This record gives sequence, C-alpha cells and structure tokens, in this order.
Amino acid sequence: MRPDAVTRQTDVVVIGGGQAGLAAGYHLRRKKLDFVILDAQGTPGGAWQHTWDSLHLFSPAAFSSLPGRIMPAQPGHEYPDAGHVVEYLSDYEQRYELPVHRPVRVQQVRRAGDRLRVETDKDIWSARAVVSATGTWWRPFLPATPGRNDFAGRQLHTTGYRRPSDFAGQRVVVVGGGNSGAQIAADLATHDGIDPTWVTQRPPRFLADDIDGRALFDAATARRRALDEGRTDTGGVASLGDIVAVPPVREARDAGLLKASPMFTRLTADGIEWADGTRAAADAVIWCTGFRPALYHLAALGLRGPRGHIPTHGTRAAGEPRLHLLGYGDWTGPASATLIGVGRPARDAAAEIAELLGR
Repeated sequence: MRPDAVTRQTDVVVIGGGQAGLAAGYHLRRKKLDFVILDAQGTPGGAWQHTWDSLHLFSPAAFSSLPGRIMPAQPGHEYPDAGHVVEYLSDYEQRYELPVHRPVRVQQVRRAGDRLRVETDKDIWSARAVVSATGTWWRPFLPATPGRNDFAGRQLHTTGYRRPSDFAGQRVVVVGGGNSGAQIAADLATHDGIDPTWVTQRPPRFLADDIDGRALFDAATARRRALDEGRTDTGGVASLGDIVAVPPVREARDAGLLKASPMFTRLTADGIEWADGTRAAADAVIWCTGFRPALYHLAALGLRGPRGHIPTHGTRAAGEPRLHLLGYGDWTGPASATLIGVGRPARDAAAEIAELLGR
C-alpha cells in the first residue's frame, strides 16, 4: 500500500478478474449494486493467459460459457483452446462494461466496523461486502518429496510448462495422475526427441471416451444436490474417473505412448528412485500436483479451517457474512472452478449480498 493511498468507497469489492470475478460482476450489475473488480493481472483473461500452448477445454464452446453470453465456437476446433477463452473473457468484460481495475494487487482484507477494508498496492477500498474470486492457479502445490532439494536438474510446476520444444533432447519426469499430468505427458510423448516418464500415485483412471465437461458438470451438480438434501453422496466427478480422455490424451493412450509408472520414493541428484532401488535418469521434473486456494489476502480475518479452506454456507463465509468465496471448487459451489459451473453460485452470492445490503 502506497504512503499516499486514497480510501475509496463502494458497495462490493470483487477480488480477482478471471472467470469467477467476471461472473460475479455480471450478477452484481443485474442487482444494480455499486461494485469494482480488482485484478492483479495486467490484461484480461485470468489464469487462462498463462496455460500451456496445447491446452483445450473439455467441452464445446456453447457448454463453456459464463452467464449471459454464449461463448462463440472457435473455427476448426470442437473444444476451444486457451487463447480463444482469453478472447472470450476480454469480450465479456467489455460487453457488460464491468468496472475492472488492473493491475491492482490486493494485499489484505480487514474488518473495519460495519465495513470491510480492502488494502491494495494502490489504494484502499471500503466496502460493505467482498467477493473473493482469486482461484487456485496462483498457489501451486509441491509435495515434500525426499531429495527434492538434491535434484540437479530443472523442476517446475504445471504453471511453468508451456510447450514440448522447451524439453528437446531431454529425459522428463511428469508427476501426477490428473488431467494436467496426463495432458502434459501426452504432449511430450508425441514429440520426437523427448524421453518422458509419467508417474502416478495410483493407476490412471480414464473417464469413458464419450464423457466431457458437460457430464462432469452434471455429476458435480447432482452430488451437491444430494448432499444438500441429506441423501447418499453420489461421489460426483471422482466417481467417474480422474482423467478426461480429450483427443490428444486419447490418441497418445491408444498409441501406447501414455503408460504410467508408480510414484517414485525420492529424487536423486540426477533422477528418481523407486522403493525397490530402481533408478531412472532425468533432466527435468514437471510437478502436476495440483493447487491450493489462494486466500493469503484473507488471513487477517482469521477464518481458515481444515485443508486451508474457509468454512462456508454456500458461497458465504461461515465466520464473516459480508464475505463470499467464489470459484475455488465444489466447496464454494458445484463445479464453481469451471466456466459453465461458476454462473449459478455467482448468482446466489449476488442475491445474498443484495439482501444483506437491503436492495
């Protein structure tokens, strides 16, 4: 926060200008509330600006849309790529004239009487409610694997991977049995001159080839409905499998190029070692090991619960009714970390905030 910071007032501050923040803005605008969206990124598109080159959505464009505007199809692609998503989010922001301020980095949210004080690297915002929509991309998780500090090669997380050509002529270990691990392993395996090894904690579980993001959204929604009604947990997406068989993954798998090895027990100076003493040399390790919610800016509110989550009732923080969390995963709304899934919890959050503010 600058020494000459100015305090500004608004009804609602939305923290994060990616897909969840924009969905929140859409519904807050419909409720005719005064709000701002503070985005740490210098340009529109959220985390989609920083993904690897070959990444595509799991669903066709029409099933990957934010509220109010269908994503147009990308010519030549059934499943749009990340660049198309960035263009869509930029257009969405402009179409609805959403008040996005960027780049503005939120440093801390504090209680200030009947308002919340949002401290940034620019100014201070005094708000009656806050929507935190920072997602997880900015907080990659790296497991505490023995020998990780001994490995002399290159280590990077999913967030640092861009393209196979960056690893030409190298032996690369890809760690992780989820979608990003399978997609990056397939990306490397189908390019000449790269020797990839894919390792997973358990044998990979591929979803049926005809299942895409539409079915995953339905499964997540059905699970949340069952839990809310006190019925047996359906298992949601996890009951179907861990890996969506998008075309590049399916092709690499069917060609015999996508075979997983068990997780190694430690890293050595020049590679990896399994429990039986078997070793493999490696020049690089890519950790596709997931993320944690980026909630550092809420630390002063003292709301963190188990696994770093903030307990919620729907999207509303259980310990602070003026705070809503949006887009972090199923715990803040079914499939709320997806384009198609974030609309409904965003609508619910806006409705609750409007009620809180007497609108």
